[in-house]
Formats: sequence, structure tokens, C-alpha cells
Amino acid sequence: MWLNEHMDIKSATFIKGIIGTDPILKQKIPQIAFVGRSNVGKSSVINSLVMRKNLVKSSSMPGKTREINYFFINENLYFVDLPGYGFARMGAKGAEKIRKLILWYLSSGEARPRLVVLIIDSGIKPTPHDKEMVDILRAEGLNFIVLANKIDRLNQSERAQSLRALEEAYNAPVLSYSARTHTSRQDLLDFIAESRA
Repeated sequence: MWLNEHMDIKSATFIKGIIGTDPILKQKIPQIAFVGRSNVGKSSVINSLVMRKNLVKSSSMPGKTREINYFFINENLYFVDLPGYGFARMGAKGAEKIRKLILWYLSSGEARPRLVVLIIDSGIKPTPHDKEMVDILRAEGLNFIVLANKIDRLNQSERAQSLRALEEAYNAPVLSYSARTHTSRQDLLDFIAESRA
């Protein structure tokens, strides 16, 4: 296992941000990639996993992250934070640049993440951007899980309804999550640890 038997994260360090081919991609260290639309809480999810408030800097302005950021976990695993996609106010040129960067990471063959965590907002219906991302992940043969974040904002009935709709829309494993309350944190860590290339 990449994490220890108790699934604790003992250390987490920001290494670097990249925008293309880089020596870090040649390392034999497993990568877990986190991807999602702008403002779904990617930074918060990673921070909740490592139980740190500011390992990943979040911004109130969606679309701020323009690089692929690498975080070294337990000195044997990378969490890879991809830029958020689908932010309309970024402008067509900026949005396309981000899209190409994400596609390069997922499809160039240089990175080959062991698992992709597709983070969505549990309170929002499936979007064309998210469905396109699922199609890309399937086309590339990448192992992935859909993480329905912000579940703490829904009541029990709404959670069940959201989960059913998401599973039906994506035909993929969906895990309900709350970065704020750490709901399902251990389940996600278990999923990460058990994933194989």
C-alpha cells in the first residue's frame, strides 16, 4: 500500500506547478489526480484529505489555478491538482488553454495517473463539462471515481436523490463527500490506496 496500514497521511508538501513536459513526470511515483469544474472545492477536498487548512491555496475567484500542482504525500505518492475547467468568465482563449493543459495531462501518456478523482458539486445537476470529462477518462482508459462534494449542504432525502441521479448520469462509482465536515474522508483514502494502474 502507498499509505500506511492505518491510512494516515503523515506528511504533505507542495513540490511544484507545471504547465507541460517536466522531469517530475519521469519519476516512478504514483500519481492521484484531482479534476473538476472551477469552484467545486478541489482545493478544499485535498486539504481535507491531508487535514491541513492551507496546503492547497484556494481562491474566491474561480479559475485562478492555471498550473498542474504537485503535492508529495507520505514521501511515496503525488496528489496532482489540475486547474478547474468550465469557468465562463475566464474567456474563450483562457478556457481553451486550460482545457488543452488538462487534456495533455490525461491523454499524453506522460503522467498516467493511477486514479483520477473527478470532483463535482452534489447540489448541481450533471453538466455537459462534467459528462465530457467522464467521456475523456473512459476514452483514455483511466481509473476514476466521481466525488460528489458539498454533501453537507443537502438534507438526507436530497443526498439520496442526488446520488441516484449522479450514478445514473455518469454510470460510474459516486462517493458522497464533504470537505467541510470530512464526511467519507476515510472511504476516499481507502479507494486511493486500493487503486491500481
